[in-house]
Amino acid sequence: MTAQIRPDLEAIPAYTPGRSHPDAVKLASNETTFGPLPAAAKAIAEAAELANRYPDNQVAELRAALAGFLGVGFDNVAVGCGSVALCQELVQITCSSAADEVLFAWRSFEAYPIVSKVGNATAVPVPLTADLVHDLDALAAAITDRTKLIFVCNPNNPTGTAVGKTELVRFLDRVPSHVLVVLDEAYYEYVRLSDHPDGVELGRTRPNVVVLRTFSKAYGLAGLRVGYAVGDPAVITALLKVHIPFSVNRLAQAAAIASLEARHELLDRTDLLIAERGRVRDALVATGYPVPPSEANFVWLALGARSIEFGEASAAAGVLVRPYGTDGVRVTVGDPHENDLFLDFATDRAVCARFLD
Repeated sequence: MTAQIRPDLEAIPAYTPGRSHPDAVKLASNETTFGPLPAAAKAIAEAAELANRYPDNQVAELRAALAGFLGVGFDNVAVGCGSVALCQELVQITCSSAADEVLFAWRSFEAYPIVSKVGNATAVPVPLTADLVHDLDALAAAITDRTKLIFVCNPNNPTGTAVGKTELVRFLDRVPSHVLVVLDEAYYEYVRLSDHPDGVELGRTRPNVVVLRTFSKAYGLAGLRVGYAVGDPAVITALLKVHIPFSVNRLAQAAAIASLEARHELLDRTDLLIAERGRVRDALVATGYPVPPSEANFVWLALGARSIEFGEASAAAGVLVRPYGTDGVRVTVGDPHENDLFLDFATDRAVCARFLD
């Protein structure tokens, strides 16, 4: 007799990471090509000497540092093993059965339907607009008496599009106060909208809003897995109850604290990437590719049914990108020479004839 496993797990897809190959340029995962800030690298080395000791399960020092940085209380902050772990924990604290619904845009972060189903909830995807932006009116209209949680990925992964503060406030004002809204701001540091949305500020007067951010992107700590949630103390207390003990390791905590202390160095790095983001998008648009404006560290090629074929052709040319079924292709903005290699491929006359009308 074999162990009894939940039968519904067969219908839950495994998360698919971006491909990698030692002989290819990897633009398939939303990593930054910049390494950890120097102060963070030093903190990692020092923390490694204490790897025989358990990390602080309460993550108290990092939570205090984040509270000071954001101007919130200590009890407004929780830390997790990457913001994706916090996504799953948020489903756990709000949903208890398949009768409970989790809303999110689609296509958006592919972990949302996975964590919803793992949490026994029902995933309810709501299509993006024709411009590949969150359709907040449709999302609000999809709320029912079964809705427990709404994920809003802003900027949106994988399309890179973002909604501004005015539109976001109008949406939040339409959400019932008992429904938890998660503003997933993993790419917050790359946003340059004039109507800049700041989830932490928006959540100060809204107890049903929780904000997720991460050290995996702009701070260059993707390999250490540390993200954080900012919200009402009642939400944070619930998150701490379902937190997997010691899941935020000692090195991650030390590196995140050091990164916050050295955050003045971060802006120059993000400005360089944003300049490259504009250069890459401009070249693709000029060639004829459909590429929406991006506020993240990647661009999106809306190639539809040609997406998989384009991804394979790019890989054959030595550049790994990320196709998403029949929706499009996400290309992370890398170093200038890496971006040049991708643009050499994408703007080649034969490639354009093959993939552009």
